[in-house]
Formats: sequence, structure tokens, C-alpha cells
Amino acid sequence: MKRASARSWSAKRAAKPSTLTPTEQESIIRAAVEVALGRVRVIAGAGFEFDQSGDRADTARRSAGADAVLSVVPYYNNPMQAGIHAHFRAIAISTALPIILHDVPSRTMRELSDDTLRRLADSRHFIGLKDGTGDIARLLRLRPLLPAGFRLLSGDDATALAFVANGGDGCISIVSNVAPGCVKPFSRNCRQGRPQTARYLQSRLATLTAALTRESPAALKYALCLLGFMSPATRLPIVELADAAKAEVAGAIAEIGDEDLACPVESWQGPRLREDSAATP
Repeated sequence: MKRASARSWSAKRAAKPSTLTPTEQESIIRAAVEVALGRVRVIAGAGFEFDQSGDRADTARRSAGADAVLSVVPYYNNPMQAGIHAHFRAIAISTALPIILHDVPSRTMRELSDDTLRRLADSRHFIGLKDGTGDIARLLRLRPLLPAGFRLLSGDDATALAFVANGGDGCISIVSNVAPGCVKPFSRNCRQGRPQTARYLQSRLATLTAALTRESPAALKYALCLLGFMSPATRLPIVELADAAKAEVAGAIAEIGDEDLACPVESWQGPRLREDSAATP
């Protein structure tokens, strides 16, 4: 398989596939593909135990038209590194789609070791890593160990600038769902080596980044509700935000400014937030 050549395998994320039925996930992927119209690549989440991960990775390819899958380190079972390696290799056999690995020990309680990542990266099925560790020193260790075409992507908006400045390829961003007008030029200035402008844009996003990541994904759903995209309803074990957290999210959005916020209807030029929304979400 030819390794996909993606200058920026970056993406927005809004849904947690672990709370979706296979039919729901397939519908969401298909809708994303239809809206994208080939302008951006659609990366489908397929992070479960193998029987579901393999099935959903193949569904993303056959039925929904995704361009790649994002597969997280298996959780709960606390597998050894040999088991993690075997898990991802089995998923690779189950689908023709390229796979982006996702390492986020704070959620899985088991890391993807440097050696396991290096072994997986030797296969062209695996094209990149979403690194949710926030460890910039790890990026410096990994780069010389991995193939030139293997993409290293931050999964942490707060460290995205440092990540790219130290050789990373981009960020799979939460904040881009809410403020694409800031995140897009931030990403461009990072890649083009303009640190002062990138730092300025990162500082504009800092309050929103903190508000969204503290209680993700409930905070992200609430932010998108304020912008008119969706209901803030969640599925257990996630519940809706408390009032104080809602006020924090609303206030952070208000700081950004309408021109940089996502809008569900491109032609809509009206206000996205009520004047009193920051105080009374």
C-alpha cells in the first residue's frame, strides 16, 4: 500500500465514536463525506476492542467513504505492548484504509511505547500518530526513528505551536470546530515559520482552549450548541455541563469575535450569541 502523502492530516473532531452505534457512526461518516465533497479528508474514529474496531474500520471504507481511520490504544484490558502491536496489526488486515494511531494515556491508561510505534510505522498501513501525551520531548525522540512520510500530529491544542515548532506536522484540533477563523491562520503561520503571529493567535485561543478541554466532549457540544449546530445533549457516562462551566464556555466564545467563529449556514451574517449568553447560558 502506498503511504498517503498528506501535508496536513489535521481534522476537526466533534463526536465520540465510543458512544455511537455502528449505524449511527456510519451515518455520521457518510454525512461528513457528503459535506466535504473531497475538499478535506475525512478521518473516521475506530477505537474499540478489536472485534468492533476492525468492523468499524472496514465499514468506514466500504459504506461511508472515509479516507482514513483513527484508532486509539485499546483501553480497560491494560494490554502489554505485544498485545497493542497485535491489535493494530489485526485492524490493518481488516481494512484497506490508512490508519492514524492515537496515543492518549490519560484516557486509555496504557501508552503506545516508542518501540511499538516504530515497529508499526514500518508498515505502510500506518501513516501517522495523533499524540495526546503533551510531551514535546517525545516528539524529538520519535522523529529520527520513523519513516519520512509518517505524520506526527498533536492531539493537544494547548501545545500545538510547540509541537509544530519542534518538527510536528500539525494538530487534530478540538478548538477548530468552534473558531476555524483563528485556527486556520494559526496553523498556516506555524507551518510557515512565523512564530510571533502564531503565538498571538494561540493567545487569542487560550481561554477557549482551556474551557473546551477541561470537560471535553461536553464542553465542545455546548459550544457548538451556542453556535447553532447541535443540541448540547450527551450520552452516559458523559453528562451536560454545570452552569458555571457553561458560562465559562460562553464567555470564551464571546472573546473570539463573530468573524472567526464557525457558522452552520455560510450565508448567515447575524449574531451567533445572544447579548446575555455569557451571563445566562
